[in-house]
Amino acid sequence: MLNESLNGRLARSNPLGAVVRRLAYLRRALHLIWSATKEWTLGWIVVLVVQGLLPAATVYITKHLVDGVAAAVGVGLSGENVQQVLIPAVLMGSVLVLSQILQGLLGWIQTAQSELLQDHIKALLHRQAAAVDLEFYETPDYFDHMDRANAQADSRALPILQNLGGLLKNSLTLVAIAGLLIPYSVWLPLVLLLSTLPALGTVVRHNLRYHQWWRETTEKRRWLEYYDRVLTYRRTAPEVRIFDLSGYFQQSYETLRHRLRESRLRLSRNQNLANFGAGFLALVMTGFVMAWMVVRAFRGSASLGDLALFYQAFSQGQGLMRTLLGNVGQLYTDTLFLEHLFTFLELEPKVKNAPRPRPAPEDLCHGIEIEDVSFRYPGSEHLALRHFDLFIPAGETVAIVGANGAGKSTLIKLLCRFYDPEAGSVKIDGVDIRDLDLVQLRRRITVLFQDHVNYAGTVTDNVVMGDLLAEHDLGRLTAAARGSGAHETIEKLPQGFDTLLGKQFQGGTELSGGQWQRIALARAFYRRSPVVMLDEPTSFMDSWAETRWLDGFRALVKGRTAVIVTHRFTTAMRADVIHVMEEGRIVESGDHEALLGQGGLYAASWKAQMRVSQRSVAV
Repeated sequence: MLNESLNGRLARSNPLGAVVRRLAYLRRALHLIWSATKEWTLGWIVVLVVQGLLPAATVYITKHLVDGVAAAVGVGLSGENVQQVLIPAVLMGSVLVLSQILQGLLGWIQTAQSELLQDHIKALLHRQAAAVDLEFYETPDYFDHMDRANAQADSRALPILQNLGGLLKNSLTLVAIAGLLIPYSVWLPLVLLLSTLPALGTVVRHNLRYHQWWRETTEKRRWLEYYDRVLTYRRTAPEVRIFDLSGYFQQSYETLRHRLRESRLRLSRNQNLANFGAGFLALVMTGFVMAWMVVRAFRGSASLGDLALFYQAFSQGQGLMRTLLGNVGQLYTDTLFLEHLFTFLELEPKVKNAPRPRPAPEDLCHGIEIEDVSFRYPGSEHLALRHFDLFIPAGETVAIVGANGAGKSTLIKLLCRFYDPEAGSVKIDGVDIRDLDLVQLRRRITVLFQDHVNYAGTVTDNVVMGDLLAEHDLGRLTAAARGSGAHETIEKLPQGFDTLLGKQFQGGTELSGGQWQRIALARAFYRRSPVVMLDEPTSFMDSWAETRWLDGFRALVKGRTAVIVTHRFTTAMRADVIHVMEEGRIVESGDHEALLGQGGLYAASWKAQMRVSQRSVAV
């Protein structure tokens, strides 16, 4: 948003500089198109060159055809008379047939270019989306940037190619037609230009205003998409019905849609009025020029064929000038939209490899050390972690407990190096993780996130996504499912591990929240990494399922370093060490018995949880 505001101010203060930047985007757009459609673009150029010359050929042949007909009328069907009509007629027919063939060929080529270009741009977007920092996804700017880049990029790149093609073709045609008009008067091409300049101004002014409207309404249009999702998505359907929210969201959608529609219609009305004025001026100028030519014909300075040639040439030339200047205006406008694509593609991640990264260790020997770390999320004044210190010994299971907002999940994000701390360091076996190869570091870690993903795919697909680089191993797959507690659920599914999960696609089976969590947990266990981090792994489990899972958990992570973030003390008590967090700092540490003996925050919270559990059992 800051970059866009700055660009807007620079454009107003330095219009020439803004045009230069647009030309730079135009060059990048052409390079983008060429990279995706080399061979097709070469064929496209050849077709356009031929198409550009055909209209002038048609106008020229028309003159000879009309003169031939005029000379042959009333003379009889002599061979000479038929020949002077037949030859231009055959040539005219051949040009028309060739025009149709080329038009069909051009449509085929443009379809291929469109498909290839769309795939190429989507690949760039997807690659960049995976490369940008996680913090980008956690800001409102992300949604605006992504909406603008994703919604318009593929639909705006090809029009640039088409408008350039129009410039090439129409320029060739215009030069040829100007050559036909100059013998009548050298000032006629100048009249063509002057009659179309108002139309150019209208196109450019309207397109700039539309782009400004489109950019300023980005957030409003995203609100529309949100209201539409709430009203139409399966996930929101139960609450919309039970709380009778459909009327509220429909009204919100319709109110906002009305505002956007009215503003869009005002733009369209102003454009059409301006177009009418420009078109009327062009018509008046055409009338004067045609009157001048008719006077010449009355004086005997022009034949009937000359009149036909002149009328077609001037009419087509005027249309071509409007189209040509419109191509220029539209090119400028398309680069305005492509600016959003290139702005997104230019985003540089802050979290990246050091110039000479060190390989991440295959196994932990000493442990993970967090030293005096302070961290706040982008745009926040609040420190999520404050002078934070923690040591996680290799091969041990550590539990992190604390109230919501204490910084527990933030700790996992730092260990995964989704963010870098603003102060302090995170070390693995004594090496700062900022010095380790980022890809290797993340492969040494497996995580169950609190907001885990439910992927549309089979059970097997969902689990093996934990380690796509590993060879598919049924034994490993089964072990991960058993370790997560999902195996019993999987056995009851219609096709077992081959069952399609989710209701998005035909034949899918939906799971409960707890069952989905166990599938996600199996995905985390499928990756045999030395560090296992689980964020609320038992939040969807009942007490019986939690007990069964915990009984097997220690065996599953034996020899590995495990970090469990949890609100449930019945889960935390199985850890070797428990750390209690409050306001971004460790306030208590020890095993379960030691913490109870301290009589501090952990002990008080344990007693409160036990009272709640006892009341639940009694009920």
